[in-house]
Amino acid sequence: MSLTYIAQASDHQRLEWIGGSVMSVLLDADATGGQLTMIRTQLKRGDASPVHMHSNEDEMFMLLKGSGIFWVGEDRHEVDEGGVVFLPRNLPHAYRITSDTVDLLTLCTPGGVEKFFRAAGHDLRDPKPDNWALTPATMAQAAIVGGQTILGPPKTDA
Repeated sequence: MSLTYIAQASDHQRLEWIGGSVMSVLLDADATGGQLTMIRTQLKRGDASPVHMHSNEDEMFMLLKGSGIFWVGEDRHEVDEGGVVFLPRNLPHAYRITSDTVDLLTLCTPGGVEKFFRAAGHDLRDPKPDNWALTPATMAQAAIVGGQTILGPPKTDA
């Protein structure tokens, strides 16, 4: 059964993410009956994900603003503003931001990937713990919760 969900920007959970970027959880599995997760992230030049793979969901990106490099397996793709990327589950991938800033929309089906982001990121509604950091170790631990596998460090621009 489809659910109705309506929210204003101020209602979205905001998480500190890679390189101090901000990720907003727009729709999660609870809001969509498990059908979809939608996330919007503002990133900056050099921000990069580790090489990873999702076992539970397909992932889609749309660059609302800016550009980046997306690796799909060993293939490297430059994606500019307005470009889209579709990544079926169980496919290793990574990205690195190449413009000064990026506004990135991420959709995952089915929903649930937000468990990973919430487990690794810092909820900006809460005071930041003195020892909080988004490290490869915290991401690997969160990946277990979210059904992902971290396969390696971020790739370089080359």
